[in-house]
Amino acid sequence: MRYADGPGTQSEVFVEAPVERVWELVTDIALPARLSPELQRVAWLDGADGPAVGARFEGHNRRADMPDWRTVSEVVELTECRAFAWAVLDVDGHYGEPVTEVAGALARWRFDLIPEDGGTRVRQSTVLGPGRSGITRFIESRPEAEERIVEFRLEELRSGMAATLAGIKSLAEAKR
Repeated sequence: MRYADGPGTQSEVFVEAPVERVWELVTDIALPARLSPELQRVAWLDGADGPAVGARFEGHNRRADMPDWRTVSEVVELTECRAFAWAVLDVDGHYGEPVTEVAGALARWRFDLIPEDGGTRVRQSTVLGPGRSGITRFIESRPEAEERIVEFRLEELRSGMAATLAGIKSLAEAKR
């Protein structure tokens, strides 16, 4: 798959907890920073104190093979106890010209919650592009390896999603 095709991936888990409990966790933007191998910390911006369509938050990321970087995400969908989605923007111009509009997002992420058998099926997904990102730099340096680079990144993201979903499951199923 090529980057221009908008490659994506997803992971899911069944959680033995009501959808309302799972919703509290997936809409807590600080939680993935505790569970993800790449995301280090997050904070709401512009006076926002929780998810709402149009609200923005910043994320600080770290990888061993890259300098640390910041992104700004904008909530693009919020359907109570069903869907939470955001677009990741390169407002600092880390990968090229600064991107402040959702149409130029470097990725889109979402959680979908589906009530099932007294619990909740949680699906986390992402689609890369169309904006420039760290992966575009790797592709430009080795265009003949684009498909392998994209698949490698998607596998990294699937692994991070699995860790995040395992953490959500553990927290949601723990006695409160």
